[in-house]
Amino acid sequence: MALDWITMAAVGILAFCVVYAANHLSGHRLSKWLMPAAIGASMIIYSGWNEYSWFGRIKADLPDSVVILSEVKGGAPWRPWSYLFPVTSRFMALDRAAVLRSAATPDLVATDVLLVTRWGETMRVPVAFDCAAGARADLVEGAELVPDGTLRGASWVPVGLDDEMLKAACNGG
Repeated sequence: MALDWITMAAVGILAFCVVYAANHLSGHRLSKWLMPAAIGASMIIYSGWNEYSWFGRIKADLPDSVVILSEVKGGAPWRPWSYLFPVTSRFMALDRAAVLRSAATPDLVATDVLLVTRWGETMRVPVAFDCAAGARADLVEGAELVPDGTLRGASWVPVGLDDEMLKAACNGG
């Protein structure tokens, strides 16, 4: 978030420089209100572009093996226009290239689900899937899927064979 503020300030400084140079070249004929208006408008336009293009820019930088499972859009009181035009602030993804399949039981896979937040740290949640049964188990707090296909420290939660996360994990890797 600090980088966003620094960049927004840099855009304002650039707008100042452009208007200052234009005013100087015109023989100081530009209106006095133009300088603060140009600085303010450029900072607002940059901030809007940065907010609304964040998800698209991140998505474009992801490898082809990453599947976006869901995205969270919403608004906020400090940017009331976002209720009409919601902003993507976080999303959940799965990297098919990181899927590990059990050699003993090929219907069992393990991978990380990525939880990406706009101004937060990306979290990796290890998850196991039973592709045949349509079930999922979160591998947290020491839970693991051992090489022989046994699940330890967690229990299977039925999600169904139509679950997007299960389909992404089981049809990849």
